[in-house]
Amino acid sequence: MIVGIEDEERDAIMGRKLYGNNVEATCEYCLYGRRSSDGKAVLCPKKGVMPLYHHCRKFIYDPLKRIPSHQPQLEKFSEDDFKIDV
Repeated sequence: MIVGIEDEERDAIMGRKLYGNNVEATCEYCLYGRRSSDGKAVLCPKKGVMPLYHHCRKFIYDPLKRIPSHQPQLEKFSEDDFKIDV
């Protein structure tokens, strides 16, 4: 239980999903779907072979199937950048 905040505020915090509440339903992120070996389709035990970006009524979101975007490369710094001139 989160102490010190109102009930409405607590419900708003606890109701948030990992990638936001506006996740598009696609077979690619479904709990049941498995990607095919060529990566162009999803193998579903409920509906059979499905395209990546379609979904059915059996869709259950699985946040672990999302692939995070690549982080940008950090700038290269030299020792001169960290010197303090007095």
